[in-house]
Amino acid sequence: MRRIIVTGARAPVALHWARLLSAAGHRVVLADSLSLPIARFTRLKQAYIRLPPPSGNLQAYGDAWRHLLAAEKPDLVLPTCEEVFFLAALRDRHGLDMPLFAPAFDLLAGMHNKFEFARRMVALDAPVKPPETWLVRSFEDMRPLLPRIGELVLKPVWSRFGDRVLRRPSEEALRRMDWSKGGPWAAQHFLPGEELSAYGLAFGGRLLAHRAYRGLFRASGGASVAFAPVDAPEIAAFMAAFVKETGWHGQVSFDFRRDETGKLHVIECNPRAVSGLHFFGCSDGLEEALFGIGEARPGIASPQTMRLALLTYGLGDALGSGRAGEWWHCLRDASDLTRWPGDRNFLLPQGLALLDILAIALRTGIGLKAAATADIEWNGEAL
Repeated sequence: MRRIIVTGARAPVALHWARLLSAAGHRVVLADSLSLPIARFTRLKQAYIRLPPPSGNLQAYGDAWRHLLAAEKPDLVLPTCEEVFFLAALRDRHGLDMPLFAPAFDLLAGMHNKFEFARRMVALDAPVKPPETWLVRSFEDMRPLLPRIGELVLKPVWSRFGDRVLRRPSEEALRRMDWSKGGPWAAQHFLPGEELSAYGLAFGGRLLAHRAYRGLFRASGGASVAFAPVDAPEIAAFMAAFVKETGWHGQVSFDFRRDETGKLHVIECNPRAVSGLHFFGCSDGLEEALFGIGEARPGIASPQTMRLALLTYGLGDALGSGRAGEWWHCLRDASDLTRWPGDRNFLLPQGLALLDILAIALRTGIGLKAAATADIEWNGEAL
């Protein structure tokens, strides 16, 4: 039995990790800075610890971790969301002795930066490359690109879940833009084809688990609320090359798109857990991969969803894209990832977690999607 702290309890992937690790006989403690994160309600944990929000409050966050580490003496700290940046900074820059399952802070930061990631991937010896990418900080930087503006997509180099993405913007829109907010930006060649994602787990530069998948329906153009596995050998080859080249140690994920010819390109890296984790069950070896003692193979082949999210967010996506019939079949046939043998019904916890985030949104005057991550986002600030 190992003592494991799983952070980012607001994320369904944290709930999944808690269940997998508890089933393997480990002591699992969940942690987050929200009052009512969804994973808090699982029966398959020993405790939930509420921490101070790390964003803008690193000293208090570090102090809380010193107390938690002294009390729990964990064998592993397993981050699942963007708190990984703050934890890695505490370990690497502030001397906090922590058994963190994550690579060095500087590597994390470089891969989180969308322009820096694309720049580094051009040189990677792998069959999948990024689209042409430029760093822009002002409208003046955009001037040389204006003749091809209809072929570009712009996104802040520090962003997540498709936040503030500008697809094929007009010159007038770029002139009106406040470039001082949310920048710098990465401008990329727009790829109109299929979008795929992938989850990976690496130990000491070895890719020990991965799963490629495609989103079926999305919440406001951002995160998927339903997804299905896909076989993509070129993605597996890219991930193995990335992990070996960087010596990656931790969880990592990528987004990909196909161009007009069907060729696959890597778009961005998210150095954290994502929905592909849900395709690994208790007997698939993921717990062994986490400790570097074996490879894992995803054994769950059915589409996965959270039905409440599919009802509240996915329906709008389905109606907007003319896929109401596909949405109905997904609602009827996909497996609900909140269900687990021996655990509680998660309909009420989902509602409570949503109300918790809604209260933050109302109190701070920001949108619901922003409120869900504002306290753990890292956007390049000095740590």
